[in-house]
Amino acid sequence: MSALPSPQLYILTGASRGMGLAMAQALLQPGHELLCLARRPADALDAAARAAGVPLTQWPVDLGDAAPVAARLGAWLAGLDPARFASATLINNAGTIPPIVPLRDAAAVDTAQALRVGLEAPMLLSTAFLHATRGWRGARRVLNISSGLGRRAMASQAGYCAAKAGMDHFTRCLALDEAGQPGGARVCSLAPGVIDTDMQVQLRGADPAHFPDIGNFQQLQQGGQLASPEDAARKVLAYLARPDFGSQPVADVRDA
Repeated sequence: MSALPSPQLYILTGASRGMGLAMAQALLQPGHELLCLARRPADALDAAARAAGVPLTQWPVDLGDAAPVAARLGAWLAGLDPARFASATLINNAGTIPPIVPLRDAAAVDTAQALRVGLEAPMLLSTAFLHATRGWRGARRVLNISSGLGRRAMASQAGYCAAKAGMDHFTRCLALDEAGQPGGARVCSLAPGVIDTDMQVQLRGADPAHFPDIGNFQQLQQGGQLASPEDAARKVLAYLARPDFGSQPVADVRDA
């Protein structure tokens, strides 16, 4: 009897709703093991994992305070047998949009939260992941979910835009770091396109006096140009599975 293939390990943040939940559901496939980090575990995800017979662990965490989460992740990975896994992938998907006001009117706590969740947490989790798995023989990947707004400025969203721009640039640095290592991880900061999520609802409901781009977001919805979370998840995971993943450290799924 032939041995069963080694499983593939996936670690995913922001898995409780939107595209993150859709990605988690799509990853519940035979041969996968999944660790999800979110503010609240998703009961539907537990049920789907049991039905699919896929090992799933969910951690309720606050990525606004990422240092202890990263330490926990590093210790958890260090306790695994790396020979069990054919590959290990970290998907930094979690993000938060602060109140839609000019930076001069933004509360410091809101700006800090956007930067901590959207930039500091991915950096710290990537550090823990790459340090703990540096001796693993299987393929390693880091996928950072970015945004077109990391590459295009938008009024009243300095915190979110800065977090995503920082994500793009730290991924470029990370790609250089890993390129110089034997068996280095492949990394990419990927913009997933415009998606029909709670964030879009928040943007469309902003005060026009504070948000001159509101009409563009309303037109996207009215024109049927928003991808469903499920369709966006499918495209992102298809990009992750490409043999040339990581050849471009900053990419857009719409250019694939």
